[in-house]
Amino acid sequence: MHFDTSRLCKIVNERYIISNMPHNYLHRAADETLTAMLSAMGAVLLEGPKAAGKTSTATQFAKTIVRLDSDHKMREMAEIEPGLLLNQPAPVAIDEWQLVPDIWNLVRHEVDRRRLPGQFILTGSATPLDDPKFRRHSGAGRFGRLRMRPMSLFESQISNGAVSLEALFNGDFVPTLGERVGLQVVTEVIARGGWPSLFEQTYDTSRFWHQGYLDTVVEIEIPALGSRRDPRSVTRLMTAIAKSTGSAVSYSTLAKLAGGEEPFATPTVKGYLETLDRLMLLEELPAWTPSMRSTTPLRKVPKRYLVDPSLAAQLLGGGPQRLIKELPMLGQLFENLVVRDLLVYGQPLFARLYHWRDSNDHEVDLVIELLDGRWGAFEVKLNPNQVGAAANSLLRFKNKVNTELAGEPAFLGVIVSDGPAYQRKDGIFVLPITALGP
Repeated sequence: MHFDTSRLCKIVNERYIISNMPHNYLHRAADETLTAMLSAMGAVLLEGPKAAGKTSTATQFAKTIVRLDSDHKMREMAEIEPGLLLNQPAPVAIDEWQLVPDIWNLVRHEVDRRRLPGQFILTGSATPLDDPKFRRHSGAGRFGRLRMRPMSLFESQISNGAVSLEALFNGDFVPTLGERVGLQVVTEVIARGGWPSLFEQTYDTSRFWHQGYLDTVVEIEIPALGSRRDPRSVTRLMTAIAKSTGSAVSYSTLAKLAGGEEPFATPTVKGYLETLDRLMLLEELPAWTPSMRSTTPLRKVPKRYLVDPSLAAQLLGGGPQRLIKELPMLGQLFENLVVRDLLVYGQPLFARLYHWRDSNDHEVDLVIELLDGRWGAFEVKLNPNQVGAAANSLLRFKNKVNTELAGEPAFLGVIVSDGPAYQRKDGIFVLPITALGP
């Protein structure tokens, strides 16, 4: 079959977009990291769930945008004459690259040929399975990988960012009055979520968006991965994850929560979780296992969260008015919000997020650790009256850790919904989420 290359060139030149920063672009915490990666790597893989803002961020940095998901002619072009797309003004951003998996190896070879940084940005909202016919190379040394999530409170301009996570690790803390937003606003923020397209919307309008998003995931996105998953079963499992937010639950417990009249088998649960992970809708926090002074065994079951608390709220039917009346549920979703934000703030530091629990059921909500071994721990409390108990729990936890091997914690803190940021006499920080930032 003969292809008219001149016609294809014309289509490419008509369709690629040369752009500068959009006028309404919201600064993202990933911007500086992406800038650094593009100065060091030939290509950057910008990945994350759909609607997290990857395309907008890529557009800020790229000179050429190739949208494979919304332009079928471009997708056809990528399959027939991919070189025409790659040989455009750099950086070339290829949106939803996984729709044409051959793109990966072609970009890798082009990076090797050019030997220049900042040539390509690949965005993707799903991780393709390794297919022997594509023989996808890992991309080591050619690709940087950057995960984008829905907007944190700092990115959505609700947190003033006065308390920097990096500064906490460096021992640089300045007390601040913080932002007084009130429980009603925090609840609305949880229910609306951090999706850029909902930035100026209220929950009353955004709830239709959330339901459409979930319907699209189970009815379109998952089948598009080649996964044969029953939409109702996937929804039940996602609801089970939402119900167990903030708890370390086993596969069998998730199966019971999701099973209803038709109990799930453990392999089924594992398969569904793998599928949600490929769509980057799942955040899994492993258990922290440092050397302990106590001989009490540690539990190793991970905690799981949905990528944004708004999805959990929608699955649970928890709009702001209901959440205000059901504080235990609101507290779980507040922890989901904190996890999302700490993952965003910790990314430039290459931080890892964990939880900790021993067999006596003494637990700490979040432990954050850097590559150099420095670590800190947080309890998450929506109710300010629980700060004292949370602080005591953190101090007991510190005494159990063998700090001769793990090192002293850089900080121990209780994250609350709003109010002042300060340090208690016992050394524990009280930190409102509305003051935290990168």
